[in-house]
Amino acid sequence: MDLGLKGKRVAVTGGSKGIGRAIAEGFAAEGANVAICARNADDVSAAVASLEAKGVKASGKALDVADGPALKDWIVAAAGELGGLDALVCNVSALAVGDSPESWEKSFRTDMMHTVNAVSAGVPFLERSTSPSIVLISSVSGFEVDFAAGSYGAMKAALIHYAKGLSRQLVGKGIRVNCVSPGNTYFDGGIWQNIEKNMPDLFASTLKVNPTGKFGTAEEVATGVVFLSSPMASRISGTNLVIDGALTVAV
Repeated sequence: MDLGLKGKRVAVTGGSKGIGRAIAEGFAAEGANVAICARNADDVSAAVASLEAKGVKASGKALDVADGPALKDWIVAAAGELGGLDALVCNVSALAVGDSPESWEKSFRTDMMHTVNAVSAGVPFLERSTSPSIVLISSVSGFEVDFAAGSYGAMKAALIHYAKGLSRQLVGKGIRVNCVSPGNTYFDGGIWQNIEKNMPDLFASTLKVNPTGKFGTAEEVATGVVFLSSPMASRISGTNLVIDGALTVAV
């Protein structure tokens, strides 16, 4: 299936590793030009080189997405480098699980406000596109109560609500807005690899309740994100796509 992404211009936050990297690679594989940002400059450079090897235009910037002005400047610069913007994917999470003032502040600034600031900066460019799309990365913890209840789950729930509201607010501009909520996703350097090493009992109990008997992969999440962002999903807006291997039981 041709998703119609060849030559499209995409910005992905947190695109140097894990789910964000898989999303960026997925877009590049479809022929889209991609701009990414992440905190580590070496990781960004390596990711950009990998994207360029697919024959597309790619760029990257090292920054902390919790820095609102820096994030907005990057969005503007990325749109300038790519000649516009057709898709925006807000992927970064602080992964701040807990109920302390620090975890709430970190979750709010990184998960929530990075998304709000990126959308604010991206909309003026997206509204000039013929097939504009925004995808926010939430989590199954955003609509079911699990061990991540507290700051992490609450902010992920807020992202689902924010996406739904945006889908109605931006429909007149032709901009589609959707959420993707992954279940437990395992990749090198990711939270579940860290839990496997440091909290083996939690890792084992979580793996046990996964109906498929395994964790998901970053590439499986990325496939859903890339499709939702494509012109082939032109009628899909305001949805929350759950990619969890039947883990959750919410209707």
